[in-house]
Amino acid sequence: MIHPHCDEDSNEPPTDIERVQAIAFSSLSEGTIPPEFIRSEKEEPAITTFHGYVPQVPTIDFSDPDEANLTRLIAVASMEWGIFQIVNHGIPFHVITSLQKVGREFFELSQEEKELYAKPPDSKSIEGYGTKLQKEVEGKKAWVDHLFHKVWPPSAINYHFWPKNPPSYRDANEEYTKCLRGVADRLFSRLSLGLGLDEDELKKSVGGDELTYLLKINYYPPCPRPDLALGVVAHTDMSSITMLVPNEVQGLQVFRDDHWFDVKYIPNALVIHIGDQLEILSNGKYRSVLHRATVNKEMTRMSWPVFLEPPPELAIGPLSKLINEENPPKYKEKKYCDYVYCKLNKIPQ
Repeated sequence: MIHPHCDEDSNEPPTDIERVQAIAFSSLSEGTIPPEFIRSEKEEPAITTFHGYVPQVPTIDFSDPDEANLTRLIAVASMEWGIFQIVNHGIPFHVITSLQKVGREFFELSQEEKELYAKPPDSKSIEGYGTKLQKEVEGKKAWVDHLFHKVWPPSAINYHFWPKNPPSYRDANEEYTKCLRGVADRLFSRLSLGLGLDEDELKKSVGGDELTYLLKINYYPPCPRPDLALGVVAHTDMSSITMLVPNEVQGLQVFRDDHWFDVKYIPNALVIHIGDQLEILSNGKYRSVLHRATVNKEMTRMSWPVFLEPPPELAIGPLSKLINEENPPKYKEKKYCDYVYCKLNKIPQ
């Protein structure tokens, strides 16, 4: 994902630093969490989650034979919410459950075996097993461990970061990726038409066949104080779009109308996030969604986002067809790797 000179400044800690999974194990018996995981009042889930009427994130039937209607629904959801769930997407149920099963089994391996896939301390890439991802204000930490690796195109894959255990890990991930690519192509064409562009224009603008599919597995262990901690801090995705499957444990929240709302879990649905690059290309017509993850006291939450990322050296800015005197460009054109560097290091774009 990240070009050699575009890495974050703060590297993954050496492997003798405790993983959240290990901290969770000791914290559960004590009923407390280390202070670096306790959020300020403006972030604490117990205080900031809205508990009244919760507006539902749009759910879209991807099998709708009326392509014009499907395009309209996707465009409206992308403009008004920046997030939607798609059902009847054509990815077989067993393909999703196999992906989830092998991911869960990896995180249930011994710590020693998981560390074989750790992101090297001096790595210029994001790939590997890890805990820390980006600079956080006040040195706070998120209640999550993760595994990153690229799943497409074949030229971008480094199998060193694909677990050998469980043995079916590779097959399950390759099968899911094959199915996901078909959904992604159809999604890009609908998103493109929704802006009044040719249907291949958006995908071309984010790299076409060089578009990288980066899988992240998020593992949020049970947390004795889910009222105080966050699994992932509020953020928008850097990608063009993100396609995510969660497990059944509630945790994804979106920010809308000055409130944090739970995103309802729908079995076998794909959660689609509009990322920063699509907001930039559309000159703000599509909205990159501000979201975060909460944690659970009794259960492990997991999610499998796939980030669809442009090549590092590709410059991305508002599309010329979408700007004019009435709609001047709202964003600077920037190489994707430079955008990533600024975002991870909290440098204004």
